[in-house]
Amino acid sequence: MIDFFQQQRINRWKTFLVIIQSIILLGIIGYGIDRMAFHNQFPVMTIIAVSIAIINSVISYFYGDKLVLASVNARSPDVSNFKEQQLVNVVQEMSIAAGIKVPEVYVMEEASPNAFATGRDANYASVCVTTGLLNSMNREELQGVIAHELGHIRNRDILTMTVIAAITGAIVFLSEWARRNMFYSGSYSGRTRRSGKSSSSSGLLLLVIIIITLIAPLIARLMALAVSRAREYMADAASAEFTRNPLALASALEKISKHYDRVVDRASVGTAHLFIADPRNSKINNSESFFAEMFSTHPPIEKRIMILKNMAGVG
Repeated sequence: MIDFFQQQRINRWKTFLVIIQSIILLGIIGYGIDRMAFHNQFPVMTIIAVSIAIINSVISYFYGDKLVLASVNARSPDVSNFKEQQLVNVVQEMSIAAGIKVPEVYVMEEASPNAFATGRDANYASVCVTTGLLNSMNREELQGVIAHELGHIRNRDILTMTVIAAITGAIVFLSEWARRNMFYSGSYSGRTRRSGKSSSSSGLLLLVIIIITLIAPLIARLMALAVSRAREYMADAASAEFTRNPLALASALEKISKHYDRVVDRASVGTAHLFIADPRNSKINNSESFFAEMFSTHPPIEKRIMILKNMAGVG
């Protein structure tokens, strides 16, 4: 039996831990800039980096959904369009089934069929679908997809997912800026040669900082995957619960997996984990290996389809 309330508590702790990790990671990058690029005795960049992390965490908590929606150029649905009016109706219906407040509805112009939910809780949530999804799904399949996204909202997956999406961008930007300063300033190596043996211990510390700074984008990606693949299976289960029709989502996922265009052009590394299916069409998401568990954003779509069909007693 899945304990959704326990899952909500786990996701709240995950969000808190991700924020703390981001503050520590950006602080290390700032310290590296102080020591290697500017040689500051007073940790100016460290303070700035930690401040950026704290401010970014607050902004991502309160406005992360708006930033994500803006990044994909999402718009409000056109109710004069039959498909988009149907989307609004389906979101309202499924919200009643899920027992949550009706989220804001958005549409993004994109041929690839996909969807995602964002926000911080059920009272401040949004659902966004692509025009490709609207054009390729029938009403039952659309219900399955929307119910999946509402499952993320009910389980509080969206808070962790949205905060990570906003934080990842800041980490990648600052680490790239630090990397450029380290390699183009050329000042660190000269300083180390002049300081002699007394700098050996601090040099080792700085080496560690350099390594962390260089692999920060990878660390950020692992943070984006901190919300495990299990969340997709749970949202699939929620879709079956809300619609009482697991075959609806199974059929929708089959269409998504076979669509000629599976790449969402505006999806980034930081936002890929938000979508119902991998928007970057990475091959690693089709694997069940340990490596895939570490670096993939989604479980294999074929396995999700199989589980949903087994729920319906088919296959």
